[in-house]
Amino acid sequence: MFELTEQAAPIILESVSGRAMTLVPGDLFLGTPGHRESTRWVVGRVPPGGLRPGASYWVLADSGVVGELIGDSPLAKAHLAQVTYRGAILNNEGEILDLGRFALVGDGKADHGAPIFLIVGTSAEVGKTTAGTAVLRTLLGKGHVAVTALKATGTSSLTEILRYRDFGAARTFDCVDFGLPTTYPSGRHGADAIFNRALDVTLSNVSDGVLIECGGDILGGNVPIFLECLKRRRAEVKIILAAADALGALGAKQLLGEMGLSISMITGPCTDTPTLRERTQALCGIPALNMSRGAAPI
Repeated sequence: MFELTEQAAPIILESVSGRAMTLVPGDLFLGTPGHRESTRWVVGRVPPGGLRPGASYWVLADSGVVGELIGDSPLAKAHLAQVTYRGAILNNEGEILDLGRFALVGDGKADHGAPIFLIVGTSAEVGKTTAGTAVLRTLLGKGHVAVTALKATGTSSLTEILRYRDFGAARTFDCVDFGLPTTYPSGRHGADAIFNRALDVTLSNVSDGVLIECGGDILGGNVPIFLECLKRRRAEVKIILAAADALGALGAKQLLGEMGLSISMITGPCTDTPTLRERTQALCGIPALNMSRGAAPI
């Protein structure tokens, strides 16, 4: 439980419905300790030993992640403010409630074998979710009925998950479903076990298409560990790269190649104009298409 300090300005967080909710000084709200290593917004961590009741911390994400603030970008952030930690919530047996108690686990079912479409990006805010919803629209338009979406890495966001639902995804998951508010810090102990559990649940789900989005960039949020877990499960994955520019796309192609992965299509701001799209396609030797204007030709 956290309290927005009296000295703070009102902030905006996600409500349990996904609505943008305004909190004013003195309001109490449920949040969770967590790490964040955003390349665009905020960097923070859970201090050694955890949070102390009565101490002040910072809201690191609008999904209610709270911890020590290490630094942030100059960009405006409606959630960033100091809060006071008032204590943990207990169940009827006096045990602390945390996300791990609600985590999904695989039920032992085999991989259903649905085709996987993996969206990765060179940074935050380069159109990964836009690409994901474009692929989703295409799959549904081709007669696929049940498509599952997994936001595998990065910072949890109910808003993003609900966006996939709005576009027709039958089931959606993110790291909260597997006991974590974010997949940071880099090199997190046990990250492979969390990712394998997420893949157990997602791939055994009865569906005729699976969309997986890796939040942030290819290097952060333990994305390399997730990609290794996925590669051990499936040799054939269609990879869509969202990149800000042609040089970023080229670097991502090289990095993924070193991981034994190949890109099927490139999208994002590097395809916003004919000049950029042609440059990206020529430099990388991979089809490039702007997906912000409609469905994806998959």
